Amino acid sequence: MTDSPAPLADPHLLFDPAVGRRDIVILGSTGSIGTQAIDLALRNPDRFRVTALSAAGGRVALLAEQARRLRVRTVAVADEDAVPALKEALSAQYGGSEPLPEILAGPDAAAELAASSCHTVLNGITGSIGLAPTLAALRAGRTLALANKESLIVGGPLVKALARPGQIIPVDSEHAALFQALAAGTRADVRKLVVTASGGPFRGRTRAELAKVTVRDALAHPTWAMGPVITINSATLVNKGLEVIEAHLLYDIPFDRIEVVVHPQSYVHSMVEFSDGSTLAQATPPDMRGPIAIGLGWPERVPDAAPAFDWTKASSWEFFPLDTEAFPAVDLARHVGTLGSTAPAVFNAANEECVAAFLAGRLPFTAIMDTVSAVVDEHGTPDAGTSLTVRDVLEAETWARARAREMAARAAVEARA
Repeated sequence: MTDSPAPLADPHLLFDPAVGRRDIVILGSTGSIGTQAIDLALRNPDRFRVTALSAAGGRVALLAEQARRLRVRTVAVADEDAVPALKEALSAQYGGSEPLPEILAGPDAAAELAASSCHTVLNGITGSIGLAPTLAALRAGRTLALANKESLIVGGPLVKALARPGQIIPVDSEHAALFQALAAGTRADVRKLVVTASGGPFRGRTRAELAKVTVRDALAHPTWAMGPVITINSATLVNKGLEVIEAHLLYDIPFDRIEVVVHPQSYVHSMVEFSDGSTLAQATPPDMRGPIAIGLGWPERVPDAAPAFDWTKASSWEFFPLDTEAFPAVDLARHVGTLGSTAPAVFNAANEECVAAFLAGRLPFTAIMDTVSAVVDEHGTPDAGTSLTVRDVLEAETWARARAREMAARAAVEARA
């Protein structure tokens, strides 16, 4: 991958300075990130005005309620079949007293909104389908508050080719933490990035102990309330692997200078070690509204965006090394990140298919990473001499999904034998 002149996310560079109240487009408005962003916007009407919302289409009643409360201009759904139900829900919310918002529908609707007139686009979509809206927002010159890590993972070179320095503000708690800590020094001062992991629900278990865990066990995250796919990724630590790749792409730090450490309390969201030996940690109680506020408001901070610590109460903060034998996802992610090109897309797509198979009860927990690793190995080393295109990414994903389904089906049969 070709390094950009400056990191994609740099707290010292601002693509667009503060302009008073900002017009915001929220993609993935009915998900966890979207609903919390809306809460933040409603509590800060002097700072943020939400002009458009997009969602997959499975929760049209919530989307219609959000549209009415925010008085948005446009709503979009990826599922065209959801339009009649959405119109009905909007009519019920608005009651005929005022015009309904414009409705966009189809697989390109979110990308269309991402390019619409606004200051900031918050991409809170889950999965690699967030790539097209990410690219659309960057092409249109919008500030991109990026919670959709997959679009950067699968399309890293494409994103780097489009993004101006400082145009992306990360919203993941870990990368928002790194972003803030990096403000304390120059890029040349950075020795190491330290990404923290809660360890998920299975911290301390051996690989043998993980073989029999259930879907219910894996969904019982000890710290965060997230959707099922992200929660399973936390249980396998695939999420940390993706975050290592993302940190490399956002901050142009080599993989051998990005470390993962297990921190069960999830108070310290990540750290930066500087060349003089000092380490700066960004810490808050676990709450995504803080990182969202950084994404929407930087360089200004939003007062009381999230809870602060009560320093009158005793607490213990622990840190442990990562068990790479029980949780091989981080090392595999470093490998595919180093390969570059379509390898991260293959890794991500294969994982999504294997997680779906696990959630459906068709694949044992440990077989998730075994299958992903086998798909990555079969994909091999991509040709680094050719330029990556969106078509390359989509073709690699299609192949990886099909191959992962085939391997997962075989693994399920072997597990029952």
